[in-house]
Amino acid sequence: MRTPGRWWRHKTTPEKVESYTRWSFHFFAVMEFFSVGLTSVAPLGPRLGTVAMLVVAVHAALCFVTVSRSVDWTRGRRPQPTVLMWTLAAVTAAIAAAALGLAELGPDREGIDTAAGGVFGVILIFGPGIIALGVRSRRRAFGIAGGFAAGTWVAAFALGAPALTALFTSLIVLIGGVFIAFTAVFSVWLLNSVYELDEAREARARLAVAEERLRFGRDLHDVMGRNLAVIALKSELAVQLAQRGRPEAVTQMVEVQRLAQESQREVREVVRGYREADLGSELAGAQGVLAAAGIDCTVGGATAAGLPTAVQSALGWVVREAATNVLRHGDARRCAVRLQVLEGRVVLSVENDGVSEAGPESKAGPSGSGLAGLRERLAEIDGMLEAGPAGQGLFRLTAEIPLPSRSGPSGAVPAAVATRAVSEVTP
Repeated sequence: MRTPGRWWRHKTTPEKVESYTRWSFHFFAVMEFFSVGLTSVAPLGPRLGTVAMLVVAVHAALCFVTVSRSVDWTRGRRPQPTVLMWTLAAVTAAIAAAALGLAELGPDREGIDTAAGGVFGVILIFGPGIIALGVRSRRRAFGIAGGFAAGTWVAAFALGAPALTALFTSLIVLIGGVFIAFTAVFSVWLLNSVYELDEAREARARLAVAEERLRFGRDLHDVMGRNLAVIALKSELAVQLAQRGRPEAVTQMVEVQRLAQESQREVREVVRGYREADLGSELAGAQGVLAAAGIDCTVGGATAAGLPTAVQSALGWVVREAATNVLRHGDARRCAVRLQVLEGRVVLSVENDGVSEAGPESKAGPSGSGLAGLRERLAEIDGMLEAGPAGQGLFRLTAEIPLPSRSGPSGAVPAAVATRAVSEVTP
């Protein structure tokens, strides 16, 4: 069963800001009903009070729906709720006029005047502010509040209120309406900014991947371009010499064979240099990438210096995958990397507060991607990998590799690790 806290933690930062914005304005509608809807029953009497409560409830429901549709329109999920906004404006004006008329022309009782004044003020302050959520222009948002304030002065003066009293009432409506409208405008701006920043962070991650692919492609082009051109030229020359029965064709084909073997060796060196990760460089790179994404990353514990090449390469891949998962699958704010060299083994742990990172393991396929690929890589050097929630919204990935004995080889990378296909990291 999903708990409310788990539901909130699984949201991304933009989704959290959107939920906060949406429910903040929903709370205005709820507060409107409880502050003036229910409290007007006693002073207005059972009949008139019930009518006033129902009318305020209808207005609050309209505000509730308008908030949802306006926020969806702001994010491009729905068309602009123009009809709903006009309906809310008309209902707001009608309720305010009725409340003002009741206060000016109704029974001369203090309770009635207080209740009617409360309905009048709250309706005219919250109504324009909610409508401001559904307009793009700031001038229009503040103009809506100004229009209702001007209408307040006209209606109050027409119903016989003194000019100064009508002016003071309209100023109160103007100040309250402008404040709620400003809150709506600022909230929409903040929500859009958070979404844009999140999209920029994703774009930065995609650009980093694309740049690395371009670098790898340039390296392969530099290595293979000249050799393939020479191979093609010498092969064509050998064909022509063979057609003429010249013995020099054999010499040219021997040269072609040599170039092909040399190209194969150079490609392996490029691939090996690309795939064998240096743990120190990977730790520094992960810290820089996460910091650029707004995630506080700390690296502590022992240093990578002195560890065997095979161990550094495997742990470097663990750091790469962990940093990628934090960026892609979680909504972390903090990440802690710790390296420990214990007796006969080395332990690397990566812990972050983005619990939704647990998803990648289920997506890892048999080709060696994701956490399943890391387990296969570590298993080749007798290592192990554990990943999962660690309580209190934390996700922990722990890799443990036994250190080779001093009598055995310490720097050689297992052949299976060194010769993995490039397709694991390039599509």
